[in-house]
Amino acid sequence: MVLGIKIIRKAGLTISKPVTFIIILIYLIQTAGLVYLLYERGEKDKLLHQQEQKIKELEEKLKILKIIEDFQVGFDKKEVLELTQVTYAESKKYSYDPLLILALILTESSFRKGEESLLGAQGLMQVKPSVGYDLAKRRGLKWRGALSLFEPSFNIKLGALYLFELILKFKDVKKAIIAYNLGENALRLRIKSGGKLPTYFLAKVLKKYKELKEKYE
Repeated sequence: MVLGIKIIRKAGLTISKPVTFIIILIYLIQTAGLVYLLYERGEKDKLLHQQEQKIKELEEKLKILKIIEDFQVGFDKKEVLELTQVTYAESKKYSYDPLLILALILTESSFRKGEESLLGAQGLMQVKPSVGYDLAKRRGLKWRGALSLFEPSFNIKLGALYLFELILKFKDVKKAIIAYNLGENALRLRIKSGGKLPTYFLAKVLKKYKELKEKYE
């Protein structure tokens, strides 16, 4: 004992107790500082990632908005904004490229409000009432009769869902697009009989998709 300080002998070194305490304290402070800096960096990286995602989302929505504004017929500004939101949301829900949905709409209805085919398909994505009713019933969507299909946002929700179910059933996007136009049962009969698959509608959708990609991306 020197001046009341106990001497600690370890590994051939002699260090006083207060000095040992100070070294440990410095180490703890440095460790805490390092942990804090790593935490701050992690939070900053997280914030940066969130901002990048928001910018990406905004750019995607602006692209969709621009396409709809360029092609739509009969919609007001509020409806165009609603169409932009629902197209983006449904595309994210089913992992679509939004331009594929837009290409399908342009092929089906030329983006005309209130469009109806000679076979009774209705709305932007030309959904038949029987198909729309079945989809809405199974998915818990509110069905208010065939006129529901003339509600643009509702029509896109059903059309996007219908395409998604066809993709799952046929396990092929191209066959799903053919079935979307031809009908699920009709396509199955063609496949079963070994008949040649009709590709006219598919070719039109893919052409529109390519044009949108080239012009807007």
